[in-house]
This record gives sequence, structure tokens and C-alpha cells, in this order.
Amino acid sequence: MGAFRALLLDMDGTLVNSDAVVERVWRSWATGHGLDPDEALKVVHGRQGYATMAALLPDRPMAENHAENRLLLAQETADLDGVVPIAGAPAFMETIAALPHALVTSADEALATARMQAAGLRMPETRVTAECVGASKPDPEGFLKGAAELGFAPADCVVLEDSEAGIAAGRAAGMRVLGIGPRAAAFAPDAHAPDLTDLHVTADASGALTFAPVRSA
Repeated sequence: MGAFRALLLDMDGTLVNSDAVVERVWRSWATGHGLDPDEALKVVHGRQGYATMAALLPDRPMAENHAENRLLLAQETADLDGVVPIAGAPAFMETIAALPHALVTSADEALATARMQAAGLRMPETRVTAECVGASKPDPEGFLKGAAELGFAPADCVVLEDSEAGIAAGRAAGMRVLGIGPRAAAFAPDAHAPDLTDLHVTADASGALTFAPVRSA
């Protein structure tokens, strides 16, 4: 992927495996609205809840989506059963502790904190959560804010993502994207890793960062 200066990390599916909770909550929601749960789950990953609802119920007023999303966020924050780290995530987070990085997630602060703690992962000092942005992924706003807070140009950043919406957001921000996990492989990231096991970031004397090893996509 070449050298870069900063890392922007998605959470769900990239650092934390929360699929069990997501499926429980969103299957129940979809069934309650007369939707096919399997089809709904194809839309959920990477987006804020209100944006998922808008995609699945396009004629519903957005105010209702925001109100119902607050209820679902509370459910997801309280349900941590099955929330575990992505393979290799604990060691990876420790190895990048002194390097420029930020968490950029569609979760709000409470949900992000709950899931990172449940997975036993260090919470990055710099983070962009749902409250910080006006638009959900695939809009690039979150990644652009993360880069700005770290003090780097978009072209100097690499995004780690697992979802179609997240990969599209990273690409729209003008950043390179490292896809993590099986979901990501279908969406043509710049490079792909099956998980975070044995994924290392090295820094040279100038502060330039590189990955090793990463297979080109």
C-alpha cells in the first residue's frame, strides 16, 4: 500500500466482532416492521441506525428514524453478549499505541465505549463517534474529521474497514483502504487482511508508516 502517516480505524467488524448483537437487534427490528431480516442485514453494517432505517423505509419521516435509532442504540449498548475482539485486535491496538491513529465509528460514544471495553480493547484518545458528524458512512465526513483531528492530509491516511459503506466512505475521503475480514473482500479495498493477526505497522525515522504483511487486493 505504500507509506502513510496515520491510521483511521472503524470499530464494528474491524476491531470488535459485534455481529451477534447486531443480528439480534436488527432482526427483531426488521420483523417488527414487516421486513425480511436477511435483506435488512445486508444494509446494516457500517451505517448509523437512522441511515439504515431510511434505506429500508424510504417513505418514513427522518424524525421517526432518529427517534427509533435512539431506542436501538440503548438496546445495543445494554446487550454485550457475544461481543469479542477481532482476531489479533488486542495486540494490534497495543502496537499502534504510540502512532497517530483515531477511531472513526458509526456507534455513539456510549456504544463505542461499551463494546471496546467488552472486547478488552484500548480506546483511542482521538475518536469520531456518531455525535460528531452530521452524515453517516458512506459519507466521508467522519474520516475527514478524524484526519483533521490528527493533523494529517487525507492522502496521508489509511482507513481500516470491513463494510461496504465504510470502504466507500474511506475512498470518498481520498484515503487508501485496508479491508479487514471476509466482508471487506467483496468491496475492492486497496489491500485486504483476513483479520488483525500478524498485522504490524512499522515506522521509520521520518515518521512514515508501512504495513507488513498485507496482501494486495
